[in-house]
Amino acid sequence: MLAETRFHRHLGEHQRSALPDRNPKPGFHCSRNHDVDNEQHVSGQRSSFMGIEMETELVWDNWDLGREFTKTLIIRNTLSTLQRILFRPPLTKYFTSLARQKLVLRPGTSFSVPVTFKPLKMCQYEDTIEFQGKDDSFQVLLRASAPCHAIDVPETVQLPYCAVQHSTHATFMLKNISKLTTLYQWECAPPFTLSPEQGHVKPGEEHNITVTFHPQDALVFQQPVTCKFGTLADKLESCCRVLLQGIAKHPYLQFTNSTKRILELDFGYSTVGQTLHIPFEISNPTVVPASFTLSRLPGGVSGSVFNYDVTGTEVAPGASLKATATFTPTAADTTSVEYLSIISRGAINTSLLKVIGNCRGPQVLLSSSVVDFGKVEPGQEAAYTVKLVNASKAKAVFQWDIGCSGHSVFSIQPAGGTVPPQSHITLNVSYRPAQSIIHYRRLACLILDREPVFLDLVGNCHSEKPIELLLLGTSYISESNQQSDGAAREAVTPMAEYFLSCLGDKDPLSSSPRQISITPREFVFNQTLFSLPDDLTSQKSMTVVSYSKVKLRLEWTAPSDSCFSVSPLSCELPALKTTSFRVTYFPKQLNTLHGAQLECFVYPMDNDRVNESVLPSCVTVRAIGHSFEPVKQHWVPQCSLEPHLVEFTPVQTTSYRTAHLKNTADLPLTFHLNPDRDQKLAEAASLVVVPSCGLIEPHSHQILCLRSVPTEDSPKEGFHLQLDLNASEYAENLTIVSHSEQLHVSLEDDGRLHFQPTAVNCLTQRLHLIKNLSRQALRFQWRIPEQEQGLISVKPDAGVLHPNESLTQTWSFTPLEEKAYALTPILTICPMEFPEQENVCLPLEVTGTGCTGWLEAKEAILEVPDILVGECRTISIPVINKSPCPVYFCVTVEQKLLEEGIVSNSNIDLCALQVHDERVTIASGSKIMLQSTLTPPEKAQYMWILSYQTINANGSLSAAKILCEVHARGVFPTLQITDVCGRGSMSNFSKNHLWRLLSLNDLNKSLQSSPCPTELTYATPTRHSLHATPSVFTKAIMDLNFSGAPLNSDPSTFILILYNPSTVPVEWAFMFPEDQQLDLELWAESGEFTSTELYQMKVQDNHLFSVTPRSGKLMQGQQRAVTFTYSHDFVGTDRFPVLLKISYGREIILTFQGMTVEVDRPFLNFASKKHIFAPVAIEDYNPPKQVYHFYNRGAVPVHYEVDIAVLSQVQKENFDHPVLRCLNPGGDILPGEAAILEWIFSPLEAKLYKVDISIHILNGESTVVRFEGFGLNSKTKHLSDTCANTDAQPLPCWQRVPFQPTYLSEDIVDYGDVVVSSLSSKMLFLINNSQKDAVHFEWVLPQLNDQPQVLDILPNRGSLRPGEMTQLILTLSATDYPTVYCFDLVCKITCEAALAHYHSAVQQMEEEKERQKHEFTITDKAPIDKTVVLTEKEAESIALRQQAYWNKYKTLPPIRGSNDCNTVRSLSTKMLRDERRALKEIERAKARSDPKPPKPCFLHLWVTAQSYGPLEFPTQSPEQLNTQYRPNKTGRNQNQMICREESSITQGQKKDISSHLFTSVLRDILDDAAFVDNLLTLASSPVTYNLPVIPTPCPSPKPASSEKAMEPQRAAEDKSSEDAAGKMKPVGAELADLTEEVCRCALQNLMMEMMSGNEVTR
Repeated sequence: MLAETRFHRHLGEHQRSALPDRNPKPGFHCSRNHDVDNEQHVSGQRSSFMGIEMETELVWDNWDLGREFTKTLIIRNTLSTLQRILFRPPLTKYFTSLARQKLVLRPGTSFSVPVTFKPLKMCQYEDTIEFQGKDDSFQVLLRASAPCHAIDVPETVQLPYCAVQHSTHATFMLKNISKLTTLYQWECAPPFTLSPEQGHVKPGEEHNITVTFHPQDALVFQQPVTCKFGTLADKLESCCRVLLQGIAKHPYLQFTNSTKRILELDFGYSTVGQTLHIPFEISNPTVVPASFTLSRLPGGVSGSVFNYDVTGTEVAPGASLKATATFTPTAADTTSVEYLSIISRGAINTSLLKVIGNCRGPQVLLSSSVVDFGKVEPGQEAAYTVKLVNASKAKAVFQWDIGCSGHSVFSIQPAGGTVPPQSHITLNVSYRPAQSIIHYRRLACLILDREPVFLDLVGNCHSEKPIELLLLGTSYISESNQQSDGAAREAVTPMAEYFLSCLGDKDPLSSSPRQISITPREFVFNQTLFSLPDDLTSQKSMTVVSYSKVKLRLEWTAPSDSCFSVSPLSCELPALKTTSFRVTYFPKQLNTLHGAQLECFVYPMDNDRVNESVLPSCVTVRAIGHSFEPVKQHWVPQCSLEPHLVEFTPVQTTSYRTAHLKNTADLPLTFHLNPDRDQKLAEAASLVVVPSCGLIEPHSHQILCLRSVPTEDSPKEGFHLQLDLNASEYAENLTIVSHSEQLHVSLEDDGRLHFQPTAVNCLTQRLHLIKNLSRQALRFQWRIPEQEQGLISVKPDAGVLHPNESLTQTWSFTPLEEKAYALTPILTICPMEFPEQENVCLPLEVTGTGCTGWLEAKEAILEVPDILVGECRTISIPVINKSPCPVYFCVTVEQKLLEEGIVSNSNIDLCALQVHDERVTIASGSKIMLQSTLTPPEKAQYMWILSYQTINANGSLSAAKILCEVHARGVFPTLQITDVCGRGSMSNFSKNHLWRLLSLNDLNKSLQSSPCPTELTYATPTRHSLHATPSVFTKAIMDLNFSGAPLNSDPSTFILILYNPSTVPVEWAFMFPEDQQLDLELWAESGEFTSTELYQMKVQDNHLFSVTPRSGKLMQGQQRAVTFTYSHDFVGTDRFPVLLKISYGREIILTFQGMTVEVDRPFLNFASKKHIFAPVAIEDYNPPKQVYHFYNRGAVPVHYEVDIAVLSQVQKENFDHPVLRCLNPGGDILPGEAAILEWIFSPLEAKLYKVDISIHILNGESTVVRFEGFGLNSKTKHLSDTCANTDAQPLPCWQRVPFQPTYLSEDIVDYGDVVVSSLSSKMLFLINNSQKDAVHFEWVLPQLNDQPQVLDILPNRGSLRPGEMTQLILTLSATDYPTVYCFDLVCKITCEAALAHYHSAVQQMEEEKERQKHEFTITDKAPIDKTVVLTEKEAESIALRQQAYWNKYKTLPPIRGSNDCNTVRSLSTKMLRDERRALKEIERAKARSDPKPPKPCFLHLWVTAQSYGPLEFPTQSPEQLNTQYRPNKTGRNQNQMICREESSITQGQKKDISSHLFTSVLRDILDDAAFVDNLLTLASSPVTYNLPVIPTPCPSPKPASSEKAMEPQRAAEDKSSEDAAGKMKPVGAELADLTEEVCRCALQNLMMEMMSGNEVTR
């Protein structure tokens, strides 16, 4: 985009304008999309006008005030002639040039016109120079544009996607395209910022402008920013805009492969010091980059054993970041839990990460807890082995609490070490007694991070008494099992027992009395030795107090070579007395460290003798010392202490911990607990460390056991213990945290839980979070008051919460009545390590409301479109919850069949409607779609009643309530034959005859029935047969009769209209045997064919039967015409099976049956060998005449005779009463015509009559036809069957057959019941639907045997233009005798173009014949041209001679019949050339002289009626009594004579005058609005008159034998006629005819208007 400051006019406007103002005013203008380079070259553009070439304009760009600027305009003559032009200079004073003058330009010459520009102001100038030619003028534009500031910036800047609260950047160029230095300044608003915001740019210089997009909301931003530019003098009045576009989206980060909001990483089990790693991924599924920080959730326990290699970075769009979490536990038998969240600026959702890890401690046990050395002689040694087993996956660090300096009679090797996971080591235990006494010691094996295990060591060098007896007799084995004063003492833990054995009576937490007390238990000799004289020793006193009631003997174990000794080594201590011992430290080497554990056995005495029946007890004293000289530096210790931080359970009870001090040097190490460091704090926390001093051998270790009772006064950050090492300034500090705190558990929502309104007895659930904020694992349990336990419940209701762990619990609320509830369950918590501690109770406020819920369907009755049987259809039932609470319900379905007569079976009894989710919850005020599947198993009308039952909390169901009804119908795809039409040899068949001939009623009935299961073996048309004759899966086998025709006649063709009456699409196919056979490989074919297969191959190869189209698909209501054709190529009867297959429906075997006869053979076609007469009452004295049709399908006339002998036999059997009479038992039928047999059926009894009558054919075969008739009891029963055949008639439809654009509005006309001698008219229309062809029509009226014409149609012939329609008046003139009428009217439709061509050919032929009568040809008998023209007789004679010649030989019978032409073609080749040429000329002449008329198309109109006598008609059709018109016979005959013969001119003139008169009167009346309104009022008035009906006597055509029987009826009719005549007034014949004609014309006009689609205006 280019922006600039301009004066007055856009720089790019080059068109000429009116003369400029003499004093232009300056102004600023901003323009976009302007090409400045184009402006600089405008002056160089030249054009030619009237042969003069010049520049179109002169432009001055760079100019200053106070100077003149001159440009030259060059004009050139480009013509070959002399040019004279008149020059007009500029009009304004700012442009000057030559004076007005006439310029003369020779061909090819040029002329220069100088133009000077002198500006006075900084503005834009415009002027023109005009050149006047001979015929026209043209101008050159002079323009001077003032220098202006112009910059080029883009119109739009699109920034990348940006995350909310993040920023993105884009850069665009700002270019100064002017020749002036330009200042610019941007005006921009958030969330966009531009840098630099202002600056100045030199001509042609470019600046990079950076756009920063920093959105705060997720929106689409489109913001124009303004750039003001120019100079300070004009205050930057020029401006341009740039549209900044940016899209902001919320960032979102998630943990990959996590389907939940919280991803859980479980490290499983680890050991102290072991590090485990688990990788995880953080992915960014959005289109914006997202930066994040991985932080721990607040409120947790301080300190963490988890670490992460990624704590925060940026993740690109669609990318993922791999990170690793590590777990390094520091305490055994603990579970660590930590929660982390991904915090991303601008994100609205947060993903959580839960990390959990467990630390296992060692599980150590001994293979034996007691070692009995037996009797060992003093000075000898006994050894045993014991296995120390580690059953856990963590290594076990152990140390035996026994000295290795020889101060014990027992020794264990190794005394300390590590047991690998799930392994063991073998310990060597030895016993070396020095005195002949019993030794027993309970030795503790200290385990790091685990309680100690004990080993009982027993040695006997005095008695052989088994150790079992000694154990049973001893009063105690360990201090923890000792009994005193008969009071049972509680068992203590192994760690407590170990502290008790180490501290003795100095243990402040021990209340158990001891036998003796030794003070002190630890000796530290830190004196400085300058030399080692023999008498220089260091001694310390030790006091022993006896608390026993018996005398005791103390025996100290004396080592052979030790720096420490006790004196005296043994003594007897009376009961409750005190004694002292001296502990002497005598180092034997300078500058070294020493340590020892002194062992003393205490024996009870009995009568001044040691009681050997009990085991002694063992007490120990620890002693350390060093012998460093003052000038010698103590050894620098090399050790490690783990852990440096020891945390005790924050509960005010005794707890224990262990620490590991390892000497990693090659020199021994001594340690001693500094009693002065934090002594008060240690005493306040009751902290005890054992051992508090000792010697650690090189590369060995010491397990320190710590005990404390945390208090609230102890600092939370802990205090320090100092271990002095090597009696020097070296020390190790151990941080002790022994602070007790209250148990703290956080409840979500400040301890409140609210349930939404809930249906009574139903269940509502909510999630509630609890979190352990303590530093210890807690055991929790919910306590719900008994009266509230039926209302609320929680899962889980008890469990363990580890430190920093959160637990989501599911609360359930079940109201029992409609009211508001306020409940208070209690959460009790206690430390998991110390369950005996007092529980802490936290209340939870629970509120909820009980109410009633109900549902309703959007539609009470859901109508589902028809479904194909066996098909699955999914429907959605809208269900609405208008109650104030959610409803949890289940749906039950009850199925009913709305159709009667369906047989119950296993399929139909199954419920066809299945609800997908039988148990559903719907929220209050919402709607759900209940998805269901319908699968109707049978064809039926189904109704499903859907009911719902609310589900109570205990799973029981409430009373069912109706939800809605679903109606559907299971259907099979079906077809229906709605129309039939004959073509070819069957074109002269009426529709009724075709309907009965093809048995279409039976076919329709079969199509409408349901298929059997075997028919659905192949649901769709499939090739399945291995043979040419396919298998049959249906019992429906029907014949499709193509009738018969002579050899080589036109094919018998009929067209069936297939209609889809169902509501599902129908796919159908006519499958020939070859369509059902699988395509086999050549090797699979046997090559042997049966006679049936050979015959079918003949039919298929010669295409005797064809169906077009063979397959198709019809949607609902659609129809399709299918053409069936049978070719008469072979003589004989053909039967060919064709399968009509409807996909997912019926299979019907249609046996196509056709017959071809010889040309000279007579052949009659009967539609059916069974004919049923219309029922006749037994009291009917004038039974109606009925007819029976059959056709001559041969090529020769046929004479037939009806065997009336059978009728005579029937008459004799019925009391000589003529039950059945044939009025015309014989006759002749021309080829292609129909015969009509007239019958009178007069039953004598009310029963069914059956007569088999033979119809004989002269020189042909006879046919037996069964005639049936039923006699009725009374004539009052209405006879509805007006057709001679009781078969249902084809449905009335417009006969729109393919390739036949002309059709009738109705192809069946039924007059119903009429009176004899009456006139009845029907109106129908003939429509030419073609858009280009005119047609000619002609009606062929049926003629009964020598009887007057009954039917008349007007017009009976005519023409129809394309798209034209004509009305037809069909009049039935009932005869004087009751008759059942059945007529087939044929209308021949011929194309007028073809007919005109035929008439033209006929006329030309006649003219040629007439010309040949008067012309002859004279030929010259020259040898060159010997053309002989033979006459027709001469040619025939030649043919006869040639035929006689060939008759001597016998030839094979012809495959097809031959005609005369073939005979002529077969003449001998030996005929003369002139004769053959003459015969060819005769053939051409015959071909030219025989124009064939065009073949018409046939439309059939089936007309039915039944006439009754005057006495029977009121009984049969009383409602039609006033609609019958019976004119007098004379007037009727005159009207017929006038209409048909037009012989009376006078009657014609009267008729024309009357018609004109009545037409004018009616038109005037209809134009009167008042009269029309009165007609509307009178329309509702009752009719007070009746049309006159004049009965006339009807002569009976019955024979003389029935005259007597007819006399009573005639007398009754005469009397009735006289009575009717006396009541009715006579009406003039002329007036009646005139009225009839007027009404008929008016009705015809109305029908024409209605058929034309025009509305009749009243």
